Amino acid sequence: MAAAEIPNLTDSARAVLRVLAAHGPVTRPKLGAMLDLSKPTMSAAVSELSALGLVASRGIERGAIGRTATIYGIGPGAGYAIGIDVGAAQVRAVAYSIDAQKLASIEEPIPEAIAGDADAVGAVVESVARATMARVAKSFRALRAIAVAVPRIVSNNRFDRPGGPSAVLGLLRRSIKVPIILENNVNCAAIGEMHFGAAQGHQTFAFLQVGVRVGLGFITEGRLFRGAGGAAGEIGRMPFPWSASESPHREGLEHYLGSRALIERCRVDWPAGEGVPPDSAKDLFARALEGSPPAVAAVARHGADIGRLAAGCIGMLDPGLIVLGGGVGRNPLMTENVERVAAELAWSTPIAVSSLGDDGTALGAVKLAVDYTLGLMLREGRHPAVVLPPLSELER
Repeated sequence: MAAAEIPNLTDSARAVLRVLAAHGPVTRPKLGAMLDLSKPTMSAAVSELSALGLVASRGIERGAIGRTATIYGIGPGAGYAIGIDVGAAQVRAVAYSIDAQKLASIEEPIPEAIAGDADAVGAVVESVARATMARVAKSFRALRAIAVAVPRIVSNNRFDRPGGPSAVLGLLRRSIKVPIILENNVNCAAIGEMHFGAAQGHQTFAFLQVGVRVGLGFITEGRLFRGAGGAAGEIGRMPFPWSASESPHREGLEHYLGSRALIERCRVDWPAGEGVPPDSAKDLFARALEGSPPAVAAVARHGADIGRLAAGCIGMLDPGLIVLGGGVGRNPLMTENVERVAAELAWSTPIAVSSLGDDGTALGAVKLAVDYTLGLMLREGRHPAVVLPPLSELER
């Protein structure tokens, strides 16, 4: 499949498209008033966009004295974008129109037997992308871009390193010939929370992911902060422990705060009279919710540990809001202790729980792809850090 050509628009047509993308469907008179365009110029711009399928009528608005006005919105000719979250155990995808309407979503598990095989995982990614396209095909034909979220540092000079995402994305780039945007999964989750989740209305905040691993996505003044080499937010690399008797070791903090270490500590500390220790974070939180004393204590300790990490983020970034996500972090049983300890060690900062669940990363990815497409149509600088062109069949 070849990418649909981005149309070359007049200035007035781009202005109309920009307003519709930002504000949603609007009547022609309101468009003219918002843009201060003459009636002939407005008519020409709408006609230009309509001929390309970039705008379409969304109905009629009737005024108080019987007058009517056509409501215009972005049309199906503008196309759509796909966001894909390549997780450890599954691939999730979501398709959105260019005016941010959800069109489809799908997920497919990654069999444990192939989890370490980049080519096999790449086949799952390509399969999910094609299944998503098939669900959208009746209404939308022009796929403009795909954004893929991966659990690693993303920058141009890291893409082809051994173990990097080049092998995973190779099949996708050869078979679906649209631009592929690459971004870190936690960064995508932060973008998702800003536009669709718990951080809506916040221009500066931190997304703190706590699960098998820990990570941070930082949004400042409405923009993702990536750092000099795309590695901003790799808080698992912070030195740990700080102790007179023990030296810090690489990724020590990530190992300590990850869910595997949490369950291992539970196994070691679990009282003999309380039955079999929990075998997963999900099991631990379920027991804590039921009131099991050792489970409640373990969750409280882990919440305090995450609160110490949050306090460090507050002291460094002053985010104004921290959104907790990840399989462990978004559990409501964590929030009180995180907020209390963070306030004791830094200063009081609102702590919210992700409202997007497992979908946040894919939603952030599709937002990147939609913004990239709009940037091309409007000739604006909305270019993400890494955009990969399609590959020919000979490029392997």
